[in-house]
Amino acid sequence: MLVGMGRFLLGTVALIAGLVVVGVLAIWVLKALIGIIAYVLVGALVVGGGMYLYRKAKKAVGPGTRTRNRLDAASSTYRQRNR
Repeated sequence: MLVGMGRFLLGTVALIAGLVVVGVLAIWVLKALIGIIAYVLVGALVVGGGMYLYRKAKKAVGPGTRTRNRLDAASSTYRQRNR
């Protein structure tokens, strides 16, 4: 009777220890995945923001805009002055 009880306790302790190990591994994997997803999201936001700013700057200095006309006039004046 005591031998059967000892096996039962040993099996129960082994089962609980196995569950703890599996839980720890699952939490570790989830943290790693969430960390990777966070890095990917931040990288995508940075790249997207850079592309947005590049397009805005390119459009602002495009042909026919006030800024482009001012830059052209300034470079023309500079070339005439330094002949």
